[in-house]
Amino acid sequence: MTQTLRRVAIVGSARIPFCRAYTGYENETNLSMLATAIGGLADKYGLKGERIGEVAAGAVISHSRDFNLAREALLDAGLSPMTPGTTMQIACGTSLQAALLLGAKIATGEIDSAIAGGSDTVSDSPVVLGPKMQKRMIALSRARTAGERLAAFKGFNFGEITPVAPSTQEPRTGLSMGEHCELMAKEWGITREAQDEVALRSHQNAARAYEEGFHDDLVVPCAGIVKDNNIRPDTTLDKMATMKPAFDKRSGKGTLTAANSTPLTDGASSVLLASEDWAKERGLPILAYLTMGAVSANDFAHGDGLLMAPTIAVSDLMRRSRLTFGDIDLFELHEAFAAQVLCSLKAWEDPGYNRSVLGREEPLGTIPVDKINVMGSSLAYGHPFAATGARILGMTAKMLNTLDKSRALLSVCTAGGMGVAAIVERA
Repeated sequence: MTQTLRRVAIVGSARIPFCRAYTGYENETNLSMLATAIGGLADKYGLKGERIGEVAAGAVISHSRDFNLAREALLDAGLSPMTPGTTMQIACGTSLQAALLLGAKIATGEIDSAIAGGSDTVSDSPVVLGPKMQKRMIALSRARTAGERLAAFKGFNFGEITPVAPSTQEPRTGLSMGEHCELMAKEWGITREAQDEVALRSHQNAARAYEEGFHDDLVVPCAGIVKDNNIRPDTTLDKMATMKPAFDKRSGKGTLTAANSTPLTDGASSVLLASEDWAKERGLPILAYLTMGAVSANDFAHGDGLLMAPTIAVSDLMRRSRLTFGDIDLFELHEAFAAQVLCSLKAWEDPGYNRSVLGREEPLGTIPVDKINVMGSSLAYGHPFAATGARILGMTAKMLNTLDKSRALLSVCTAGGMGVAAIVERA
């Protein structure tokens, strides 16, 4: 049976302000933040008590209690209990991947509406004890007699109660994301100065967006916070130049610093997707359409750059859509690190990389700076891992209308050598 695919409408978005870790949200959890973001979306579009086709969301840093995060958050947000929730995770691409998966269900008619989202908090990271102490605690919970309880601690030493800190190291390499990106910067010849310029532009663009009221209907208060607290409108290249290398601290050649890398961040975001009929029946706006997506991966453990996989996803999208960079009005490239953005831009221009990695006879080309992250991106707003994709998707849908543009390309790098990309077109 032949089936006609439906267009996937982006109705709108809502997120809570993003805060640097250990500042505004020390008493919040993944659940409370995500519920606030989805609740803000529900208030905005009259969805309280409404049945939504599905909510898909997740968190990268999570407690065992977060196993049913999406479902619990939608219930706390006031959606109908008849709404199913799917908890998922693909590192920093979580909420954009959620939007793509939900969009496919809308396109095929499986559901008519959906909410994609993500939440992350470093401030409420789980405190984990070592394996010896974990086994002792399990034995203690199963003990029935005083002798069994004492036996659970036989041979105990105080070193066993030392917490195991959450780690951002890649299991296959033992290197952190920042250390991997430092290697990429060296491979592609990305200078410290160029990275600082990207970071400065991100802060300036984000600050201007707030001044112009762009975020007024996108950000909902949480825990008394009303605005992202990482944006530095008064920063300068001279101030950034004083920062010491954050990852390569010994060689004297480190270029990634706290100024040109995203900070550890807490926050949550959500986006409402729907079929055109569902939105029109409820009198809801259609800002844009989520038209195409791609997810990619590379062999980062054997030499490929950890954060270079988005170059592949973007190339795949361009090939499938038969578009070129010249057909794109806005480029929203997640700024995990300024170096990651610059490495990607350089790779898309490089004939050898295009041939050997992307399978292209001609380079994808150069992207004009004035089309990239025009309202600022993660270096300014911060990066709560699972929440970033939905922030970018929601902002992009509004930007296409506000700036009178037609088409945007989104790209998000993730841990594990993966990338998520999407094309969004104005309604």
